[in-house]
Amino acid sequence: MDSIRLLPDILISQIAAGEVVERPASALKELLENSLDAHATDITVTLINGGVKQLKVADNGGGISKDQLKLALARHATSKIASMDDLEQVRSLGFRGEALASIASVSRLSLTSRSPADKHAWRIEADGGALTELQPAALDAGTALEVSDLYFNTPARRKFLKTESTEFGHCEEAFKRVALSRADVAFTLMHNGRAQWRLAKTTPHKRIAEILGDEFADNAFVIDEGGPLRLWGMAAKPNFSRSARDAQYCFVNGRFVRDKLLAHAIRQAYQDVLHHERHPAFVLFLELEPSGVDVNVHPTKTEVRFRDSQAIHRFVFHALHRALAAPAGTLPEQSIGSLQQTLQNRYSAPYQPQIPLRVDQDASFYQTLFGNRTPDPAANENGAENSANVFGNGFQTKTEQQHPLGFALAQVHGVYVLAQNQQGLVVVDMHAAHERIMYEKLKNALDANIIAMQPLLLPISFNADRLEIAVVEEQGTVLNDLGFELAVLSPTTLAVRAIPAMLADSDAVALARAVLRDVREYGGSLALTERRNELLATMACHAAVRANRVLTITEMNALLRDMEATERSEQCNHGRPTWFQITMTELDKMFMRGK
Repeated sequence: MDSIRLLPDILISQIAAGEVVERPASALKELLENSLDAHATDITVTLINGGVKQLKVADNGGGISKDQLKLALARHATSKIASMDDLEQVRSLGFRGEALASIASVSRLSLTSRSPADKHAWRIEADGGALTELQPAALDAGTALEVSDLYFNTPARRKFLKTESTEFGHCEEAFKRVALSRADVAFTLMHNGRAQWRLAKTTPHKRIAEILGDEFADNAFVIDEGGPLRLWGMAAKPNFSRSARDAQYCFVNGRFVRDKLLAHAIRQAYQDVLHHERHPAFVLFLELEPSGVDVNVHPTKTEVRFRDSQAIHRFVFHALHRALAAPAGTLPEQSIGSLQQTLQNRYSAPYQPQIPLRVDQDASFYQTLFGNRTPDPAANENGAENSANVFGNGFQTKTEQQHPLGFALAQVHGVYVLAQNQQGLVVVDMHAAHERIMYEKLKNALDANIIAMQPLLLPISFNADRLEIAVVEEQGTVLNDLGFELAVLSPTTLAVRAIPAMLADSDAVALARAVLRDVREYGGSLALTERRNELLATMACHAAVRANRVLTITEMNALLRDMEATERSEQCNHGRPTWFQITMTELDKMFMRGK
């Protein structure tokens, strides 16, 4: 049996480097965090060959004094914590005292720094962990740390590095994460002599727009909720969903994290408005007392553990859920590009239910819509009337304050409702919009235990298989809770005696079959708990008005008013948009008005 022996310090550091320094991007993250902990306000990153050949981080932070330079490269040496109490409420980004020693053990490292107390800067170098003597150096202020030939002395590790472009991509991502966390700091990223990013000090929202792009910013809403426990940042509307999780940034007390609990809470908040194969985009910052979160979970510090995980989950979920629940017309406008894609969709079904909407239409509808004005072809030298002049002040006030979706004008092929508001033209997918309205009504009714039944004048019988018969016999209470009364007439026949009152105009048999299928698949208890929303979505889809159903102006306006009063009415239950705004500016561009 081999004897037990102590490992040399250099081997210990190299082993630790395997966890802390997985690739150049890992080293860059650690160095950037050290710069921020040193209170730097301007940080420049320089990379050569994706950071494999050289990685340099220079900052204007507080610097390291001459007598501390050697200690900075020693294992388990840190200025961030001194006791267990400090560890339990870490306020800095770094605290382990492992990063610099680990990086130095697998690279050729040069550390130059100048503290305010020193007359000039000092440099120390490390070659695979072996330190040189201190030497005077030239540096105005702060610290410059250069890492060259990463993994030159551990070829087994180096062979796992990827191509230059891949390693640069990881470094750029690490750079963006840190830059997002501190908008009050200026950042520059150079690669192979070319500037890739130059980010000046700015506001958090402008920094987010700089990094994620204007399209994200134009389709995102600002969120800021809470006090000592606070969630703030920007989250994209569901119509800006992604096919991958490439635009998701979550920070806890300024630290980028990958946390399953937070990811689940965010996913649950979007569940009702996002297609299951799509992913939301967001930059969210969770702030809480440092004692409420344990960051000492993994050497990379990207994992955390919350003291009260359930409370954190509820807070994040409800904060986002409320923000996403805004009725139609209250979130930013949707893009015309998405409209052109959506106009390709068509819905059809053989059964056409009546649309159960409010019909309290103002008799002076067109007077309210157009005022007393009529378009004047000679209004200007181009023969083009300014569209805004069509509106009277009464319409302007009523539309903006009460009816942001405006008033209906017509239908297109029995699929889309066209409405006019102060901004221009609103296009509504009537089936998708009505589906969301019915879905939200069903949810509210089930939550309040008031899904009223509507007995059918004549029960409707239909052929059923043995499993459907079994569901009716075994899950009668669940079906009653959902507003259904079904009876077994024979081993192969069921009868629908009552359906939910708010779905009274639906195809009773098709609706009953769909509900029986869901209850059979998931079981009665799950159907009313974990799978409740899916079941109600099925019911809402059957109840929603279908394509080719001709609506009156009164019905169209009732649909618009219900959309404005319904939470999450920007999207249908499947995550598709329900309406788009086309501004007068966009319309003018289409027809080249004024050119």
